[in-house]
Amino acid sequence: MRGGMDFISIGGLALALAAIVGGQILEGGHIGSLLQITAFFIVIGGTMGAVMLQSSLPVFLGGMKLLKWVFVPPRIQPQTLIEEILSWSQVARKGGLLALEHLIEDLNEPFKRKGLQMLVDGAEPEKIREALEVEINTYEEHLRQSTKVWESAGGYAPTIGIIGAVMGLIHVMENLSDPSKLGGGIAVAFVATIYGVGSANLLFLPVANKLKALIGSQVTIREMLIEGLVAIANGENPRVIETKLQGYVL
Repeated sequence: MRGGMDFISIGGLALALAAIVGGQILEGGHIGSLLQITAFFIVIGGTMGAVMLQSSLPVFLGGMKLLKWVFVPPRIQPQTLIEEILSWSQVARKGGLLALEHLIEDLNEPFKRKGLQMLVDGAEPEKIREALEVEINTYEEHLRQSTKVWESAGGYAPTIGIIGAVMGLIHVMENLSDPSKLGGGIAVAFVATIYGVGSANLLFLPVANKLKALIGSQVTIREMLIEGLVAIANGENPRVIETKLQGYVL
């Protein structure tokens, strides 16, 4: 289940762009001078090309898909999960672990289904923890590899911007005898630098850091589930389980 729109991400991006454009206007400049299609293609195209070169296709596509998390993050409901685990605990105390079997079909999340199935099958508590932690580690590593797409873009973009600036200056030097062509070359040179540094620090790196935080939340909610399943397998009192799980909630 996904959450609603993350308005702080939208607001942050809008504020960053407004600050750049507003500053340009306050200095008496024109917005049009910041719109250089050549510089845009050099910086964004070059950056994406470099990222694609270092990534495998699944990792690159995974990074693109994760972008939507920044604006529509996965819904995290730790209290709802705690209540669900406590209900499982009550059922297990009354009817034994096998009484939980009919609940498995109602679960939509594969990770949760797998954990509850292992519990019903009578797996040892440590075996449950071991198996699910391996799955968590694989899940986390997959997402973090995808996040590196944006982190790498933030590293490459400023350098590509400098390349664009040098290309613009080369164009200027080639046309010193024709003053009418100097302005365009100089504009591309400076705007390419702005695009490179700006896209890295206002988009790519913030996106990467936001995704890291969201991945951390996803891992934490899964660790809560493991702790609850192991506690039920050990026959712990529901009150003790609740106290233990509340430690994961800020």
